[in-house]
Amino acid sequence: MALSLYVDSARWRKHIDQLAGTYPGIVPVMKGNGYGFDNARLAEEASRMGVDTVAVGTTYEAARVKDHFDGRVMVLTPHLRGEDAVPLPDRVIRTVASVQSVRDLVGTRVVVSCMTSMKRDGITQEDLMALRGSLEGVRFEGFSVHLPLDHPDGGSPTDEVSQWVERLGAAKLPLHTMYVSHVSATGLNTLRERHPHTTFRPRIGTDLWLGDHGAMVARGTVLDVVPIARGERFGYRQRKAPSDGHLLVVSGGTAHGVGLEAPKTVRGVMPRAKGVARAGLATVNRTLSPFSWAGKQRWFAEPPHMQVSLLFLPGEVAPPQPGEQLDAELRHTTTHFDRVVLH
Repeated sequence: MALSLYVDSARWRKHIDQLAGTYPGIVPVMKGNGYGFDNARLAEEASRMGVDTVAVGTTYEAARVKDHFDGRVMVLTPHLRGEDAVPLPDRVIRTVASVQSVRDLVGTRVVVSCMTSMKRDGITQEDLMALRGSLEGVRFEGFSVHLPLDHPDGGSPTDEVSQWVERLGAAKLPLHTMYVSHVSATGLNTLRERHPHTTFRPRIGTDLWLGDHGAMVARGTVLDVVPIARGERFGYRQRKAPSDGHLLVVSGGTAHGVGLEAPKTVRGVMPRAKGVARAGLATVNRTLSPFSWAGKQRWFAEPPHMQVSLLFLPGEVAPPQPGEQLDAELRHTTTHFDRVVLH
């Protein structure tokens, strides 16, 4: 049985279409695991939306997505000199983050990334004069800016984009299109008013595909229910059961991304206190699973296995039957579902 993602397709698509209407010129982003849906499915959804361009993370993803979407495919990871050559169609757009990369891609469609407060990649103001002479050999599609999600110092994403528009204009570079990430609809409207001769195209992934959490639910299938007595040993590491109860064997393990978590930025006293509490429980082998039963999130009995998780259910709680499903709170960008069910 499977770790499944169930999607209310009508509600999901209503959100997608509403957001696309709010962001004219949207470029849907599909990368990695396709936000839990798979990139091929999202590419087909982009075709339904009628967009002319999508964005992917890598050239390898572009090679897969091209068979499911007929328009332009933008690769967000900047070109690296000496990278593996991946056969791609002419409609693929490469991102470049240096003048040298522009020179390496003669005849190719390119978008030039500008360095922002993200400090991740991009050309700098000092590169602009050299860039002007290098664009003649490529098929220039525009510039791009990738902004941070948080602005703790009060910086304005709109102003940061505007500053780049002004720099590029002062350098007399062709500024017909600017692709932007992490700018609000209000901010985009402000940019269009300030710079009417530039087309601003928002690249959106998470808010587009996962913006309506109520439209989807993840569930793991109960594969077995094993009675266990207090002190009885179980599992790979032969731990002792803390009390009488049941072990639940549930679809979904490390191969799916269950139990795996990316580091988080923690701010504030309460979030830090909760983090310390979780770490303390983990040192005594107490870790909450993402699976819930009878209205409560249940504990892992031991670390998840490759394709299943072992949960402990106290004896006073009536267990599920094999074949029943447990709701799961999973991070979609790190979870690989066995199946996605649109209904």
